[in-house]
Amino acid sequence: MFKLKTLFQASSLTLSIALATSFNANAYINQNDKNKLPEIGTSAFSVLSLDKERQLGQAMMRQLRASSPLIQDPVLIEYINDLGNQLVKNAQDVHYAFEFFIINNEEINAFAFFGGHVGIHSGLITTADTESELASVLAHEISHVTQRHLARRLESQSQTHALTMAGMISGVLLSLVNPTVGMAALSASMAATQQASINYTRGNEKEADRVGIALLANSDFDPQGAPTFFAKMSEKYRYASKPPAMLLTHPLPESRIADARQRAHNYPVRPLAPKLEFELAKARIKSRYQGDSKTNIGFYQRQLTKKTYMVEEAALYGLALSYFEDKKYQQAKQVLKQLLQKDKHNLFYVDALTDVYLAMKEFDSAISMLVDLNLLMPNNQVVSLNYGNALFTAKKYDQAVQVLQDFLLVQPNNFIAYDLLTSIYRQQGKMGLMHMHKAEVLALLGGYNKAIDELQTSYSLLESKPLLQKRIKARILQFQEQESRLKRL
Repeated sequence: MFKLKTLFQASSLTLSIALATSFNANAYINQNDKNKLPEIGTSAFSVLSLDKERQLGQAMMRQLRASSPLIQDPVLIEYINDLGNQLVKNAQDVHYAFEFFIINNEEINAFAFFGGHVGIHSGLITTADTESELASVLAHEISHVTQRHLARRLESQSQTHALTMAGMISGVLLSLVNPTVGMAALSASMAATQQASINYTRGNEKEADRVGIALLANSDFDPQGAPTFFAKMSEKYRYASKPPAMLLTHPLPESRIADARQRAHNYPVRPLAPKLEFELAKARIKSRYQGDSKTNIGFYQRQLTKKTYMVEEAALYGLALSYFEDKKYQQAKQVLKQLLQKDKHNLFYVDALTDVYLAMKEFDSAISMLVDLNLLMPNNQVVSLNYGNALFTAKKYDQAVQVLQDFLLVQPNNFIAYDLLTSIYRQQGKMGLMHMHKAEVLALLGGYNKAIDELQTSYSLLESKPLLQKRIKARILQFQEQESRLKRL
């Protein structure tokens, strides 16, 4: 699938000020009740209602899209969300539709924040040896969300010192995504209550381990995935001068590893065969986002020669993607067609073969493959986005627009679809519609003021289309309301 460029860089200052202001009142009210900490399992409603938590999560997600290298790859997005939702459906106290996403960063890290958002660094996926290890991390982060640990941490801090809350909120997202920088940003405001904060976080980690391991076992993964991954991380970085980001926010003392082992032993051992989709996801990340193409070609050729792979198809897939990145399209095509012949609905292969066909200007082959799949899997994000992109590349603009607009009826906040439509309308010279859809891209990046500017430009260019102008006016009001609602939190 095509790689997207970032169109807008949002500042975190507006969000930080809005969040900090909203919590000063709570912090002041709670000053006289300093010693009252929430019990493990309580909801922290005195600080954040579920509705406010959902709104904050959406705002932080927009900020992340604008400022972090999110992998906008429909195949990987679908994989990580399928895996995460296998766990969510067995979790308790789920109040949101979860969203899982991947950040293109080889450092090992994972984090969760308000409203059911869970982020995974690509380096963590390639470090995990089994899908159960990866699932154990997702289960742990899901448990942080269902137990509302971040809200409870804010409540704890607000009861300790009024100034702490404002400083803490302004650095929360930064500390989750980049602990090395974020923890430094938080330290000044948290100095007076640092020990209490550390103890509270340890309680969170213990609870998330307990709930997460139970969730892992109840979702048909190997419960040993958690202690195995913990032990691997601890051993690998035991003597490291600079531990990975994950160990800054998720410390691994020996007692925690031993406790995880004990908890996992309470469940039946479930040895699982290597999972094809997991191995394909690892191969995709390595081939497309890590290393250089020639080195990766050599890596997969050695795996196939020496048979050191976990799943042969995944090694072949990694080789094909590496060929593609090295512009060896014919070799990539040959391997992918063989893989697809044996597994004709595998969307990892479909996506990669689409890219090869488009690079070779074999547009009819790509469209023929995708039109059949679109009938079989209507509005699947991998199929619809590839189909729309193939039609766009083949200059079949009206058909591409129809496919993408139909898809947006099902997934109205899909960043890739709006970005594609913006490019299509620009190529068609339909500048009113181009500005209209670019506004949606900017809004998904948290840039409401810029989005409104785009809509106003669009309005002036669509004088002959009064119905569209009415939609634009309504959308401007919606963006203004969303921005003011954030400020009122």
